[in-house]
Amino acid sequence: MKTSKHPSYLYAALAILFWSTVATAFKITLRYLTPLGLLFFSSCFAFIFLAAYRLITEGKLAFADTAQNLKMSLIPGFINPFVYYLMLFYAYDRLPAQQAQVLNYTWAIMLPIFSMIFFKERFRKLDFLALAFSFFGVILIASKGRLADMKIDDPVGVIIAISTSVIWALYWVLNLKDKREPSQKLMYNFLIGTLCILIYSMFAIPLGRQSWFVNPDGIARGIAGALYVGIFEMGLTFLIWNNALKTAKNTAIVSNLIFITPFVSLLFIYLVLGEAIHPATIVGLLIILFSNWLQNR
Repeated sequence: MKTSKHPSYLYAALAILFWSTVATAFKITLRYLTPLGLLFFSSCFAFIFLAAYRLITEGKLAFADTAQNLKMSLIPGFINPFVYYLMLFYAYDRLPAQQAQVLNYTWAIMLPIFSMIFFKERFRKLDFLALAFSFFGVILIASKGRLADMKIDDPVGVIIAISTSVIWALYWVLNLKDKREPSQKLMYNFLIGTLCILIYSMFAIPLGRQSWFVNPDGIARGIAGALYVGIFEMGLTFLIWNNALKTAKNTAIVSNLIFITPFVSLLFIYLVLGEAIHPATIVGLLIILFSNWLQNR
């Protein structure tokens, strides 16, 4: 049996396919679970999956140095999954999937900016130009092309969606400094994040400000959706993507394939959710991706 000469592209294609479905999965599952409920159950499933994966691949070493790993994951685990995904799910709960999904992709611009701040790289004129293009793309998407009156249907949802890119960029910089094996980092981050969610729920739910379920009739469907999100958004797909990068002869080329994801995602949003894709969404996405290309030159 022959093996592929380019396994990195196969891994990348699989990761792109899985990540392209999750915006649709978020929106469907939020019919049955609240953002907090989706976060709790999907994080639990992600941790269980990653723990099982490490147990199978690492054996007795899967949970070595637990105390040290928990300590190292305190801040990253609080940021992601707890803060990042809670904000992201609230954005999807408030906005059309196409808006939330594309606005979240502004992390592609924030990541180089945070890298400059933390790694002492200089700001160039090109960076500011890229930011200006990205900001224009965001305004175009948020206003649905109504630039004359600048009417934004849900400004709070838009702010939350854009803010997720800042949180993700911060997490990614911390992740770069963490030299642990990827599955190990993820597992302990999700353990810490799940504990944070549980503690937050213990205070928020009794006060009546939050709950896990939209209605009791949809619990089974909600948990099934959370299982899908936990594995194909948070767990398995990150491992597949990591394999794509590890086996790549040219990491930069494979890394840039991730920008195919929002376009495929919009196709799923249209076909499954039935959302009519607004022309401003397409144009805004192209502007944001162009600004990222401009910055990476």
